[in-house]
Amino acid sequence: MVAPVQAQVAGTASFSKFMHVLQLVADAEEPVNVGALMRASGYPRPTVHRIVAALIAERLLVENPQGATLALGPRLIQLASRSWGRSELRLAAVDELKRLRDLTGETVHLAVPNGTNMVYIEKLESPSAVRMTSRIGTSVSLHATAVGKAYMAALDDDALKPLLKGLPMPRYTANTTADIGALREEIAQTRARGWSVDNEENEPGIFCFGAVIRGHAGTPVAAISVSTLVFRQKEDPEQAYVAPLLACCRAISERIAQTPALSMADIL
Repeated sequence: MVAPVQAQVAGTASFSKFMHVLQLVADAEEPVNVGALMRASGYPRPTVHRIVAALIAERLLVENPQGATLALGPRLIQLASRSWGRSELRLAAVDELKRLRDLTGETVHLAVPNGTNMVYIEKLESPSAVRMTSRIGTSVSLHATAVGKAYMAALDDDALKPLLKGLPMPRYTANTTADIGALREEIAQTRARGWSVDNEENEPGIFCFGAVIRGHAGTPVAAISVSTLVFRQKEDPEQAYVAPLLACCRAISERIAQTPALSMADIL
């Protein structure tokens, strides 16, 4: 019997520990130190010290001398910037995304699936003075976002069922759907009308409309959302937001459908 791929690759366990610590720093809402990383990771203090020292040496982390806290380093940021900037999907979509932002006057996100989350790979800000807190590289939940629900609704049942099984459904606001039955109903509604909504489910005061980008043979590869503040939402949202959103997704889908590298379901 062939051994699992991970078992065949020397150093996989050590590399996973490095990546886990790096991810903990990236996901922390407040600056963290070695003690916090030790508690969050479950690794012994000497192990965390060794990992942190190596990451600092490679400029993947930087240390604040005053507070002994850690932040992402310049090398990691440079690598991430190059990755997003060269993303073929992003490049194929960016002109249409700009057109969508200009037509709606609202913030536009492009997201790709990554396990039980969606990851923003592009964000075009609304020209309004009020800005959203999201950023490129942010992971967001499938069940609480317009991009996530649009993506799930576009999957066939054979792909959707295992994804929903054990899907994390944390509650972010009073409106967040935290019941799997209710989520299934919402997915069915999204399938029927062809677009999704996030009614203040991920962030209070933010209403989003979402639709999917399809690749080869109609496979969903990404999703786009238009996000507006509830208090300034236009009177006819389907005309103001949904119609240009669907046109944008169709245009991008047509562009990438003939490009195998962009038509894969698992971008990340």
